[in-house]
Amino acid sequence: MVRTLPIASSSSSPLSFSTYNRTCLLPQYSSLKFSSLCTNNNNSNNNSNNSTSYTYNPSRRLALFQLGTAIPQSQLFGGKASKLLRAEGNVIEASTSGNMEPTSTAVAEQSVLEWVKNDKRRMLHVVYRVGDLEKTIKFYTECLGMKLLRKRDIPEERYTNAFLGYGPEESHFVVELTYNYGVDKYDIGNGFGHFGIAVEDVAKTVDLVKAKGGKVTREPGPVKGGNTVIAFIEDPDGYTFELLERGPTPEPLCQLMLRVGDLDRAINFYKKAFGMELLRKRDNPEYKYTIAMMGYGPEDKNTVLELTYNYGVSEYDKGNGYAQIAIGTDDVYKTAEAIKLCGGKITLEPGPLPGINTKITACLDPDGWKSVFVDNIDFLKELE
Repeated sequence: MVRTLPIASSSSSPLSFSTYNRTCLLPQYSSLKFSSLCTNNNNSNNNSNNSTSYTYNPSRRLALFQLGTAIPQSQLFGGKASKLLRAEGNVIEASTSGNMEPTSTAVAEQSVLEWVKNDKRRMLHVVYRVGDLEKTIKFYTECLGMKLLRKRDIPEERYTNAFLGYGPEESHFVVELTYNYGVDKYDIGNGFGHFGIAVEDVAKTVDLVKAKGGKVTREPGPVKGGNTVIAFIEDPDGYTFELLERGPTPEPLCQLMLRVGDLDRAINFYKKAFGMELLRKRDNPEYKYTIAMMGYGPEDKNTVLELTYNYGVSEYDKGNGYAQIAIGTDDVYKTAEAIKLCGGKITLEPGPLPGINTKITACLDPDGWKSVFVDNIDFLKELE
């Protein structure tokens, strides 16, 4: 079902990006160390990860946005020159030099991590780049049964976005396709795995894909070591989709698979920093890989993150096609604190975006995969 792919080199071209997408391409902040509360002391693979850089000629709006990221911490935290950590309703101040009573620090950290467990989080959308937007929209709507929810063209920044899915963005996980003017091909790399689509009849869907000229890379049949009927297909840009035969589900766009170099480390990070549950874990020694399903609810009703570890592989080429996932949160400031505590790298400090005032924060996980957290209320206002 999962095989280790050869490492491929990535290429970069001058690109334009959607608002959330650009946030992960701003100048990087320094790496943060793992907190003892969040790390797995048995880990041996703590490899550093390099993020892909792009050349981008910013518009005036983006230039203002970049300036916004340099706001002093004192302004981000209500005029205080210190970092504020909330513990049991009380504010504990830590100087910027990092000096604080160990007991107070531990209590504050635990409070933040407890808050994460109760935060109202949901996977909102996944962002990736395509070379022919209309062709991809046609494939997704005709072969996979998605609906085009909205589309926006930003000519001054030379890109177009299209949002597609199986239900409204207020309640469903959707794909955000980005087309950058004049760029018709991307390097997907070998770190991104696939999207999972739940269908009632895999064979019928595969026949439709073939009739529309789509590429089938695995014919319908039971998964190795199981009974679920699956098939694999590729969209016009080469992104892989796994078709899973299931009964009716409120969330047909059910999986996003990414490969990681240390599965226990990744599981621990997503549990603590992202507040996800470990829904199940399966080792397949015969095929030399292990998977872990992480998410905010059961697999049959929610989109889940499928983390895959291939034996002996600690790093992957991420290419420049796949971008990130967006996740809703009630508080981007506390979210950023939790990410820092758990060893994540903040690439955009929490705060409102100039022009639209949507509060977000952006980060990298220990393997270098990008995520953006978006304020829940602000996100709904955007959709209006």
